[in-house]
Amino acid sequence: MSKTVIVTGASRGIGHAISLYYAKKGFNVCVCCHKNADMLDSLKDEIENIGADCMTYVGNIGIFENAAEFFSLIKERFGKADILINNAGISYIGLLQDMTPSDWNNIITSNLTSVFNCCKLAIPIMLGSHEGKIINISSVWGCVGASTEVAYSATKGGINAFTKALAKELAPSNIQVNAVACGIINTDMNSFLDADELAAVIDEVPAGRIGTPEDVAKAVYDISATSSYMTGQIIRLDGGWI
Repeated sequence: MSKTVIVTGASRGIGHAISLYYAKKGFNVCVCCHKNADMLDSLKDEIENIGADCMTYVGNIGIFENAAEFFSLIKERFGKADILINNAGISYIGLLQDMTPSDWNNIITSNLTSVFNCCKLAIPIMLGSHEGKIINISSVWGCVGASTEVAYSATKGGINAFTKALAKELAPSNIQVNAVACGIINTDMNSFLDADELAAVIDEVPAGRIGTPEDVAKAVYDISATSSYMTGQIIRLDGGWI
């Protein structure tokens, strides 16, 4: 029987690449996004053309009721959840003093509460089969912080601590929890950088380039396929940048 992977924030960028990578490995793929229904439908077509089964859901999974509906559909369709990839997230660039409470609450809900919701819902399913993998997509800014990205850094730092703590809680149940702390990746989230700014960043990266969504997808898959003894790790994927 094919295994089932859940990927949040899958309509584009890193989530899109991860979904396709697992589809090529023969997984059933359950994907969701907040708003981009057309892009998610396009991803579904790509996955089904590969020969994998795919289920989609559109809604803000930072809202628990939406996440619960998503997981209910997953259980009804596939009956299990082998791997959960918490990728959904947004960024905020600007001074903290200029940030509104609404902006703060929005990024906390999107980036951190969504991880809580999905883990809370996935764990009982994984406990039923006494195995599972949870991989959270984080950022190097969660490790060291970034000026003008205080809220984003806080959410990713929260994900890192969440990962380490939950890994200890679930290790006795043979469920592993790890995170990938990405450096600069070629996605829409970094489209605010102009050509000169991007070149300046690349000059700081020892690998001599920015990462690709496919780099992240391969790393995530490799983590999910590695020894069950590896858990609670924050793995930096940044070309030696930080």
